[in-house]
Amino acid sequence: MSLAADIFTVLCLLAGLVFFAAGSIGLIRLPDPLSRLHGLTKADNVGLFFVVLGLLPQAGSVLAAVKMLLIWLLLQVAAGTVAQILAEYAQALGRSGGGRR
Repeated sequence: MSLAADIFTVLCLLAGLVFFAAGSIGLIRLPDPLSRLHGLTKADNVGLFFVVLGLLPQAGSVLAAVKMLLIWLLLQVAAGTVAQILAEYAQALGRSGGGRR
């Protein structure tokens, strides 16, 4: 590939890494389960977007690029659904509010 595509890939992968790290830190630092879920889900979704965006120029074919985008879209739906289910479960247990438990 060209140098510009390689630089774009590296920059996007680094941006994805920053968002993954921010989500992991948020998982540790945020005070309650719902905040942790929200922070982690959002940061990981954006991080995965940057990783996929960075890998698109390196894809060998259009089919490979479409597959990566479809996997990203599937994970968007799955992450939102799982976060919603876990949040409802946390509320049912009474662990959705204030302070660490």
